[in-house]
Amino acid sequence: MTLDLKNYTIRTDLALESKEIAQNKSNRPIPGVDEEVSEQDGITITRLNVLNDEGSQSIGRVKGHYVTLEVPALRGGDTGLQERVAVAFAQEFEDFLTLVGINKANSVLIVGLGNWNVTPDSLGPLVVENILVTRHYFELVPDQVAPGYRDISAIAPGVLGVTGIESSEIVQAIIDRTKPDLVIAIDALASKSLERVNTTIQIADIGIHPGSGIGNKRRALTKEVLGVPCIAIGVPTVCYASTIVNNAIEMMKSHFEQEKGNTKQIMGLLDDMPENERLALVKEVLEPLGHDLIVTPKEIDEFVEDMANIVATGLNAALHDAVDPSNVGAYTH
Repeated sequence: MTLDLKNYTIRTDLALESKEIAQNKSNRPIPGVDEEVSEQDGITITRLNVLNDEGSQSIGRVKGHYVTLEVPALRGGDTGLQERVAVAFAQEFEDFLTLVGINKANSVLIVGLGNWNVTPDSLGPLVVENILVTRHYFELVPDQVAPGYRDISAIAPGVLGVTGIESSEIVQAIIDRTKPDLVIAIDALASKSLERVNTTIQIADIGIHPGSGIGNKRRALTKEVLGVPCIAIGVPTVCYASTIVNNAIEMMKSHFEQEKGNTKQIMGLLDDMPENERLALVKEVLEPLGHDLIVTPKEIDEFVEDMANIVATGLNAALHDAVDPSNVGAYTH
């Protein structure tokens, strides 16, 4: 019997991690993928552009633009750092809007995907709670709207298991009625790295698939489906147990190489085993214990609220010129 290894790939929703996996396999730059990295005050920003079909196939990501902000120290609860990240996110998102052709007059619908009853999946609804919405003013008292504000509406449509309706169907109905120029969809993601869980924000112009972070297949929120551009914002809040174990084996191997110089005697067959085969072995071992568990940190309540506040305050500053990006924290409620 030959084991089909196609399903035993490392699970991640981050384009940056997909690029890292592909590059580690080839040990060379990936054609069709352009990358720019900058770092300042503990915030690493990676701008990744998947330019063509070759690049898309190499890393398994749709052609488009991806921006990732990584801030490992965010888990420390430093409010000063959180404010700096919100400002950096606001600046990057404003630049991203320009990149994808959205101007200051365009109206926006913000969609907070996820289940507010499940903490790791509550990012989207928590962001919506803190968005500065203005559409009702533009509809009811347009002459009283001060300069510098944009037409913003927001919705947290819930999840299929709670509402019985696909999120994309709810969003599509709202788009048909309110006619926004842009949709911003916010959702929780999965990462291959524990270090990036609750410390990373990804922006992408390729839309989003609700439930993708935990492997669910749902009708997508994309320009092709909705009829308007859709920018996705995601924060990894979970990691697969099999990925954690596989990473731990790799870390052990690296440690023994540094200490002993030869890992063959300690690691045995695992030393030469390709990563996808090792991951398949890990999943086979974990399956009797309850399949491939999805893991999140025990402090997830605090982490997800912090990340939601950063995303919401950053969006408020990026979307409304009247909101001072150096004081974004004052505009959430």
